[in-house]
Amino acid sequence: MKVLITGATGLVGKEIVRVLHDKNVTVHYLTRSTRKIHSDSNYKGFYWNPSKGELDPKSLEGVQTIINLAGATIANRWTKSFKRKIMESRVESLKTLKKALDGSDISGIQSIISASAIGIYPNSLSKFYDESEKEVDDSFLGSVVQQWENAANEFKDLGLKVAKIRIGVVLSKSGGALPKMARPVQLYLGAAFGSGEQWQSWIHIEDLAQLFVYIVENGLKGTFNAVAPNPVTQSKMTKILGRVLNKPIWLPNIPKFAMQGLLGEMSYLLFASQRVSSKRIEKKGFVFQYPNLEPALMNLYGQEKKESYIVE
Repeated sequence: MKVLITGATGLVGKEIVRVLHDKNVTVHYLTRSTRKIHSDSNYKGFYWNPSKGELDPKSLEGVQTIINLAGATIANRWTKSFKRKIMESRVESLKTLKKALDGSDISGIQSIISASAIGIYPNSLSKFYDESEKEVDDSFLGSVVQQWENAANEFKDLGLKVAKIRIGVVLSKSGGALPKMARPVQLYLGAAFGSGEQWQSWIHIEDLAQLFVYIVENGLKGTFNAVAPNPVTQSKMTKILGRVLNKPIWLPNIPKFAMQGLLGEMSYLLFASQRVSSKRIEKKGFVFQYPNLEPALMNLYGQEKKESYIVE
């Protein structure tokens, strides 16, 4: 099998590549940076530039499945220009892929699996969301995810199976949200945000990578939540993180207005609440290695993480 990945050199992409290589799957990857283009027997890079609609067609040769992870981080201040980058980096990437497939012999390509986010679900302290939810969060993030998924759905016109993976808070020591949450705790400055009652639906990075590969191997299509079975409140996550790091959580909760002043509109990420179900992917036979938060954090902070052998 051969898989084409966009975003292969990012946090999630590296872990997915590691899992695929463990299963002897060959990976083609797309990158905007020519210095990141390498050619090994099972890991070969190709240039693309979605903002200009450019993609090396050789990247598609022999590919059966495409995994799309491309998109600018949402963890920068949401200025007008950066909000445009967040949106365009996701939608233009998919449009560039579709344009390339439109003009190629894609008889061997069977499916596309595109990253998405649980930010599409409305902010709620009480609701428990599954993939059948039709309402979309009335926020910038909700709009981004909706347009992201709409762009992915267009691949159905090419006869491909389409899977959309709504990702929660990814737990990894190597990047993403967790190091940012852990740092103040390690400095004895850990505290929950706002009421602390907002739900955080999270997933260990190893489970996330295995979930993507499970969908590849089983030819699944449709929408799947990539979250662990047991979400926690923000307050509980902070307390468990303190316990795992052996640091007391003694400060009062940080008020909403303080973070709004510091981060602007991006502070929405700290206070939005989405309690999300993992039942659909579990019913398809996927088993989580880390269904509970404390063992997941103990795994990350209690032992050294396996080193990736992918060349940057």
